[in-house]
Amino acid sequence: MANHKATKKDVRQAAKRRDRNRYNGKTTRNNIRNLKASADDAAYDAALPLTFSMIDKLAKRGVIHKNKANNLKSKLARKTEFKKPA
Repeated sequence: MANHKATKKDVRQAAKRRDRNRYNGKTTRNNIRNLKASADDAAYDAALPLTFSMIDKLAKRGVIHKNKANNLKSKLARKTEFKKPA
């Protein structure tokens, strides 16, 4: 590590960002996993907007790519379509 003040600060900032991104990414993945495992349709429909919001925030912050975010949301939305009676 360099001895410049700005470089030391950048290292501290990068560590904070990395920890925050890892926490938010892991929390979102856990939420998606729990949502997929949910057997109750009402609970699934209630938790879906929250999960979409979490995925959108990750994409906005650059933690995941926007196309990956859209693919995740599409897969979760399709699951609700299959559950609904025709």
